[in-house]
Amino acid sequence: MFTVLRAFVGFALTCLLIAAIPSPPEPTRSAKRNLVKTICLDAGHGGKDPGCLGPKGAQEGKVTLKIILEVGKRLKSEFPDLKVVYTRDTDDFIELNERANIANRSRSDLFISVHCNAATNKAAYGTETYTMGLHKTDGNLNVAKRENSVILQEKDYQTTYNGFDPSSPLAHIMMANYQSAFMASSVKFASKVEEQFAKVYNRKSFGVKQAGFLVIWRTAMPSVLIETGFLTNPEEEGYLNSEKGQSEVADAIIGAFKKYKEEIEK
Repeated sequence: MFTVLRAFVGFALTCLLIAAIPSPPEPTRSAKRNLVKTICLDAGHGGKDPGCLGPKGAQEGKVTLKIILEVGKRLKSEFPDLKVVYTRDTDDFIELNERANIANRSRSDLFISVHCNAATNKAAYGTETYTMGLHKTDGNLNVAKRENSVILQEKDYQTTYNGFDPSSPLAHIMMANYQSAFMASSVKFASKVEEQFAKVYNRKSFGVKQAGFLVIWRTAMPSVLIETGFLTNPEEEGYLNSEKGQSEVADAIIGAFKKYKEEIEK
């Protein structure tokens, strides 16, 4: 009897916690017609938040900005009718909540957040692309907790994020249902990104993963977070901090976008 009662109380508590999370916004008008008319590009970190650092001093926030600007420049050239929106185009600090707001205000049809990974193992290397969802491994959770910890630098972050604690596993898991309306499209694009990295540029790919990232939590469109490589690995630091590496990463993202856009708009 006690076991049944405990299970019931646990289920009821879970329902109350999930109910406290706001429902995702309605898909944008162009998304309903399966048109990709606007894309929002997000360079992770920046300004007072440099992100992870490479052994030779490369800063994640500056590396991601160069990649994002290259992606945007070439997308504008190849797709003149495509509206490209940046969450930042300079080395400035933008709060995670505002990055999602920028994407939503511009009625974007796809949100791409670019980051560099970090690990205590300096030999770790490779790419992985995340969509919103439940953490299936401790590794996924640790990546999300590291990327989300930037909110500690924001003013009144507890009010902005409804008391969200970036160190709490439960808080991350509760976020998982928010992007469910866009999950299929998010996974579709993420898969194409990793395919480009692995098949075109022979990068080691860890594939598509799910985790609770604040930056894509409240975006009302398909959204992904791309970890372009481990900046803490000296070799990958050199690659990601070079024009060649940044150009190839941009190529992979653009190649994935072309395939995704073609499929979505059929």
